[in-house]
Amino acid sequence: MARAQRRRIRIGIDTGGTFTDVVAVDEDSGELATTKTPSTPGNPADGFIAGLEKILSVLGADGQDITAVSHGTTVATNTLLEGKVERLGFVTTEGYEFVLEIARQAVPDGYGNSYFWVKPPRIVAADHVRTVGGRMDFEGHEVRPFDEDSAVAAATWFRERGVTTIGVCLLHSYANDAHELAVREVLSREHPEAVVSISSEVLREYREYERSMTTLVDAAVKPAVSRYVSNIHVRLDGFTGGRTIPFSVMKSNGGVLSADEVVHQPITTVLSGPAAGALGAALIARRAGFAKILTCDGGGTSTDVSVVLDGEPTLTTEGTIGAYPSKIPMIDVVTVGAGGGSVAWVSPEGALKVGPRSAGADPGPLCYGAGGTEPTVTDAHVVLGRIPPHLLGGEIPLDVDAARRGIERLAADLHVDVERCATGILEISAWNQANALRQVSVKRGLDIRDFVLTTFGGSGSLLACRLVDVLDLAGAVVPRDPGTVSAFGLLTVDVRNDYVQTLVARHASLDHPTVEKVFDELTARAATALDREGFARTDHDYVRTADLRYFGQAYEVRVAAAPGRVDEAYAAAVADRFHDEHRSLYGYDFRDDPRQQVEWVNLRVTGVGPITRPELRLLPGRPASSPPSATARPAVDVLERRSTRAVCFDADAGYVPTEVYWRPDLRADDTIRGPAVIEEFGSTVPVHPGFAVRVDPYGNLVVTKEEP
Repeated sequence: MARAQRRRIRIGIDTGGTFTDVVAVDEDSGELATTKTPSTPGNPADGFIAGLEKILSVLGADGQDITAVSHGTTVATNTLLEGKVERLGFVTTEGYEFVLEIARQAVPDGYGNSYFWVKPPRIVAADHVRTVGGRMDFEGHEVRPFDEDSAVAAATWFRERGVTTIGVCLLHSYANDAHELAVREVLSREHPEAVVSISSEVLREYREYERSMTTLVDAAVKPAVSRYVSNIHVRLDGFTGGRTIPFSVMKSNGGVLSADEVVHQPITTVLSGPAAGALGAALIARRAGFAKILTCDGGGTSTDVSVVLDGEPTLTTEGTIGAYPSKIPMIDVVTVGAGGGSVAWVSPEGALKVGPRSAGADPGPLCYGAGGTEPTVTDAHVVLGRIPPHLLGGEIPLDVDAARRGIERLAADLHVDVERCATGILEISAWNQANALRQVSVKRGLDIRDFVLTTFGGSGSLLACRLVDVLDLAGAVVPRDPGTVSAFGLLTVDVRNDYVQTLVARHASLDHPTVEKVFDELTARAATALDREGFARTDHDYVRTADLRYFGQAYEVRVAAAPGRVDEAYAAAVADRFHDEHRSLYGYDFRDDPRQQVEWVNLRVTGVGPITRPELRLLPGRPASSPPSATARPAVDVLERRSTRAVCFDADAGYVPTEVYWRPDLRADDTIRGPAVIEEFGSTVPVHPGFAVRVDPYGNLVVTKEEP
């Protein structure tokens, strides 16, 4: 019999390399529920549906109760990182067929190699580049007319060779896209099976190499993302009894977009999961009262780190996905191969190394008992007793003996004992994560000592104490249900669409009406997109920014450009913000030097459609009749201790008796002093000697280093 009244449940699902994390909120009661299920790399949709089934069983609900689903996916990222790119074609302006050879050079491993300068590999084979006649100048004026015959020849060439994924980037099409639109029309007519991306829709911004690469990356991931989203759509419709519900996908810029729209701009999802985690951590830390935080999202394969200032993750347009640059707006995330599944190995020189290669979900670490053959970071934690001999509250038992045998073999190769080998693995992993955190903070001109580390993900909190120590941080915050923060972040995310237009001009000769006209045009595009997403015009919000630089500089600084009439005073205010931001980033500015001119480069508008965010629940304190114990260590009632086991925090000290606590038993204002281990369903927090943990009103664990 059907229930008289259905519940309204909104769900966030983040698919990671090892686990699929799920969070659901009952929109009427505010009840939150979380769970995890193993990912299914062969078909991620299977893990997606398994996650839905599991979370609904926790809530006592069914598919008819789901009102909306937001999803973080690694499909686009993995397509690029694993090299599963289908054959690509590239159409560009006649005479510019080697635009990809411009590239950007780097020195990945210092100057000690046999080579100095390295360019990224070509994403398109040189013989798969076709050119078309016609030419625009940088102001959008037609220099030579479009040659349709050459476009027809290019389309025919690709069709005859079975190349069905094509990127189109013509010179200066950011200023005038007429020729690109004409090429797309020809491809549609002559090669209708082709999947096409054009640069004026992907990135309307100058710099030909980056624009070409970003367009080609968009084209490269389009088939895989389209297939995946279509598959999920079909499975989801079946799961909800044929009802079509809002289904959104997380974007790299910190917003979501409907799945129907995201297939047209798949490049925007390349940092889908890490972006959701940063946003979830940002909301939690802001409610906890921390304005400056570093996020550390530890998974099975990698760790993602970012910076959050005043509740907002920092953005960049200088990101890369694997070897390929992508100038789309994305949360400034740095990824390092230091996850729970990272493999420990010995280099030819006899040194211990950890990662970046990972055992992943299949076969996984040795302790999974699923065919793994090499010791990993998780195996080291298990051997040292820092995590229990099981995962997910006992759902997945771990083979401690297999992990120890693997560590013993590695220790023998290094001529050290097992404990020194295992702690060495964790020390290297911690320093790998610390270096990534420095990259997003110290290298950005930030004083890292002012920041609190927010750790989440299944393995993110295992090294929290060590990271606080290594980086001299103010402390660390471990949210409730840290293993599912990324999925929680999906429920906190607004719809966001970014639009950019290059407009290069010196500040002294800036055409204010033209700037205002471009801002208005970008705003109109953002409004149309939000209309399609179902937002009323009264709910739209628009964020203006501008990219400025000193004349002669190669790169720009993005600054806020508030709504309003663009006149001389408006432009001066934006330039002042640029001087301030430049000094903050680089330690100097030329505000008072009349010889150094400011140059405007890009204008940007972000359209925001706000959603209702779930409320964080307060954690009850202990009844007045049962106050926390005042003993020196630990300061929770002895009844809350779940067990005691031997744990090794330092190889020289060996194993020490360590009290283990079950996190759901803790209450606000409880304090625990290390050594201790705090366990919960999806995560574990080893509290090293010399550290203390306080439970704040929202149930976060606030970790600080005690004064000696």
